[in-house]
Amino acid sequence: MAFTRATGKHRGPSRMARRSVGIAGVATLATTGVIGSFASPALAADTDNRSAEDTGLTQVITEDSLADRIDAQAAAQEQEAFEAVAKEKAQAEARAEAKRKAEARAREVREERERAAREAERQRLNSFQLPVAGSYVTTGYKTGGSLWSSGSHSGIDFHASYGSSVVSVGSGTVVEAGWGGAYGNNIVIRMNDGTYTQYGHLSSIGVYVGQSVEPGQQIGISGSSGNSTGPHLHFEARTGSDYGSDLNPISYLRARGVSL
Repeated sequence: MAFTRATGKHRGPSRMARRSVGIAGVATLATTGVIGSFASPALAADTDNRSAEDTGLTQVITEDSLADRIDAQAAAQEQEAFEAVAKEKAQAEARAEAKRKAEARAREVREERERAAREAERQRLNSFQLPVAGSYVTTGYKTGGSLWSSGSHSGIDFHASYGSSVVSVGSGTVVEAGWGGAYGNNIVIRMNDGTYTQYGHLSSIGVYVGQSVEPGQQIGISGSSGNSTGPHLHFEARTGSDYGSDLNPISYLRARGVSL
């Protein structure tokens, strides 16, 4: 049986075509090799670029971390400074408060002392004492006899040797200082409570009219001037400055805290 060759597209390739195909294959291989050769440096370059990029990223991360640490340190330092300022402020306020309390206490103590001093001075100025320190009465009030023009003693006599210090029995103002007739050298003082006291037979006078005197302040020296039989102090207490308004001097002094 005879075979016939297929026609058209079924026809086998010619030598030229096969050669072309072979050439094309070689070209393809060659091209592939070339491409591979070209591709390898590109790949290496890409790898290097990625490494460079990776190094840059690491550097950025490192710089960011360092910046964060610096910021954290700065924040910590700022916080420490803030706390130090707050602590110093609190200490300053505490010192100021302590100083204020100390000053207030010192002021209270000072005011208490001043009040105590004023009270002591008030008591002192309102106090009474004997006109001759440590003396005693030698002739009592209303004692009768011819020695007195009224027939009785209008005051009391205190024992006082010549030259003894005579003091005001309390606070007051001198209303008379000079010769008083039978009283000799005498002094009359209007006391702060409105009563009057008189000191007679003095050898000398040490105050003047209008002068303010205090308890225990020396006003004269005892003697025997005027109607007197010897050195002593004649003392009277009165409701007024004139003769005849006399009070019992012993009762007067005792009522004011004087013991005799």
